[in-house]
Amino acid sequence: MSHSKTYRFTDSRVDFHFGSSFTQLKKITDPRRTILITDEHVHAAHTARFRNWNTIVLKAGEEYKIQSTADSIIEQLIEMEADRSFTLVGIGGGVVTDITGYVASVYMRGIRFGFMPSTVLAMVDASIGGKNGIDVGVYKNMAGLIRQPAFILYDMQLLKSLPDNEWINGFAEIIKHAAIRDAAMFRELESGSLDKFRARPSVMATLVERNAGIKIKVVQKDEFEKGDRRLLNFGHTLGHALENNYELSHGQAVSIGMVFAADLSAALLGFKETSRVEALVGKYELPARAAFDKKKVFSVLRMDKKREREQMNFVLLQKVGKAVVHPVPLRNLESIINQL
Repeated sequence: MSHSKTYRFTDSRVDFHFGSSFTQLKKITDPRRTILITDEHVHAAHTARFRNWNTIVLKAGEEYKIQSTADSIIEQLIEMEADRSFTLVGIGGGVVTDITGYVASVYMRGIRFGFMPSTVLAMVDASIGGKNGIDVGVYKNMAGLIRQPAFILYDMQLLKSLPDNEWINGFAEIIKHAAIRDAAMFRELESGSLDKFRARPSVMATLVERNAGIKIKVVQKDEFEKGDRRLLNFGHTLGHALENNYELSHGQAVSIGMVFAADLSAALLGFKETSRVEALVGKYELPARAAFDKKKVFSVLRMDKKREREQMNFVLLQKVGKAVVHPVPLRNLESIINQL
């Protein structure tokens, strides 16, 4: 059922339109002064919906979330004579929403933008919270800024064209939210399955909104990542180092990172439920462990944005549903990784 909620952040407000549809977009933004940004996969799967809209179509994939793509978009905006009264709308997964928010924030020193996430990952995580950025070499999201979109519109019909691997990819972030903040949802995931959620759109819509709520509340408390927002990085520290070094999806890299963080939680905090975390990622067809070049991965990991001098702020679990930020000296972290 369609409904809207407005959430306030530090110096902005974001309208969330849950259970909505593509057709509602023209009520939110004037098509004559709006440019949609999407990728070739989304555009090919939903071509008819983009008719009568100004559209920029990007090549699909994380490898294109780079400065040269942003430059290309900006050049096209200039050609289209987009001025400060225009709105950009990113329609796609996390790569599209990240780069749309980034370009909108720097073009003419900032224009209005919104998102219509088309993947599970983008619906529950990537489009929420105002983080917009690009990758630099093997370093994920190394350049960017935090600026909230004007709106996020959820059309669950967009998931119908989503391939199996992207459903799996998105559930890594759902498991993450449950692990750090919602023990009851963790139990529901344990008793559910990917097939069950896919087969019941209304249940999936409720799960998406519940996850969005978890992330929204964390971001509202700590928009600029000085404290609690760091909890959303559970599994991402090692995950990001793996993702750009190996042929792994974001969800696969994060799932391996979550199990590693659970191991680390057991060693440093006495966490006793690593087996539950490992079993749950496996249930949703995600990898739990992987062999990797430890020296190579550590060299990337130590440049992670969560490092402060000679220690890394690692997100660990005290128990399922309760996470904490725990500083780990880099030399200790390197030793632990070498023992894997």
